[in-house]
Amino acid sequence: MIRTYKVMLLPNNKQKTKLFQCAGVARWAYSFALAQQQENDKQGGQFLSDGELRKRLTQLKQTKEYSWLNQFSNNITKQAMKDACQAYKNFFEGRAKFPKFKTKKRTRPSFYQDTAKIKVTDTHVKLEKLTPSKKKNRQKFNWIRLAERDRIPHGANIKYVNPRIVFDGLHWFLTVGVEEAEVKHETYSEGIGIDLGVKSFATVSNGMTFPNIHHMPQVKKLEKQIKRMQRKISRKYEMNKIQTERGEFRYRKTENIKKLEFLVLKKRRRLKNTQLNYTHHITTTLVKTKPAYVVMEDLNTSGMLKNRKLSKAIQQQTFHEFKRQMTYKCAWHGIELIVADRFYPSSKKCSCCGHVKEKLSLSERTYRCEACGIEMDRDLNASINLKNYAK
Repeated sequence: MIRTYKVMLLPNNKQKTKLFQCAGVARWAYSFALAQQQENDKQGGQFLSDGELRKRLTQLKQTKEYSWLNQFSNNITKQAMKDACQAYKNFFEGRAKFPKFKTKKRTRPSFYQDTAKIKVTDTHVKLEKLTPSKKKNRQKFNWIRLAERDRIPHGANIKYVNPRIVFDGLHWFLTVGVEEAEVKHETYSEGIGIDLGVKSFATVSNGMTFPNIHHMPQVKKLEKQIKRMQRKISRKYEMNKIQTERGEFRYRKTENIKKLEFLVLKKRRRLKNTQLNYTHHITTTLVKTKPAYVVMEDLNTSGMLKNRKLSKAIQQQTFHEFKRQMTYKCAWHGIELIVADRFYPSSKKCSCCGHVKEKLSLSERTYRCEACGIEMDRDLNASINLKNYAK
């Protein structure tokens, strides 16, 4: 089993500059490989392998115009061309859309590190060829400090998978996969059913309820601050618009607008991380109860978003992220995850006698059974039905 670790890096200013340059080299190599594939396709040639493209790149490196590529690790360009070839192949095999050229404006900066060359300690990570010099005092430049101490497993027997350096707009991160053994508990508790909703984020069959995070004061405050700052940016753009000779209007981005946009980015990232942390808290709490199995419903989220009154609330809940976390965390702990059929009437069915209602409106928050007369919370009734679905 491969477990992924993501740790923030703390590079100094010179290291930041070098990391951006490495990301630029990866972006250039990807676009170079894609251009070669398209040109070859126009001439009626067969698919070019990444080995053939690397030979062409080696010849380019020997010229004066592209000699600057020798200052960077060849593994960065090699993996970038592999990714481009795979993206090109995925299109023709019907698995993805046609790949686009990577631009500096729209592409997230990232690059690959060789699994044999990367080294991790308690506090630092060593990257490959950040400096071309082989002197000992210069080699310290390759070591970048980690924000979390002893977070990534390291040692002689540790095998790393697909290490990448990624920039998210504010900070640099190291993402790396580590091969680990699956954890299995000796005893498991009874299985649970989880009902996801808008009023409460998750209702569990064992009685646990997790409220909607967007009803909390700290999240409402962040959302309000973002709205105000966006309105302020919009007003500044209107103040700085220029009319050209043709009569068209162009908007000039001033330094104050750039500062405000950066502050909005930080606020949005804080809001996203708050929501992600809350989802991790819920999934970890559920997995730590050691259930024998977990049952979730297969929600038609795209269909639910068509309801214009609830579309924003449904979108904020990030049901897909919750399901993704539950999937891999259950796999880590040897817990069976069962996804109920999309048309299973978990909300309309009585968990006591099994009677199914013909109609159940969203405004009915209390389930009242017409057959046995039982009354209980609508979401709790649905979670119990999901739990019984496994049986």
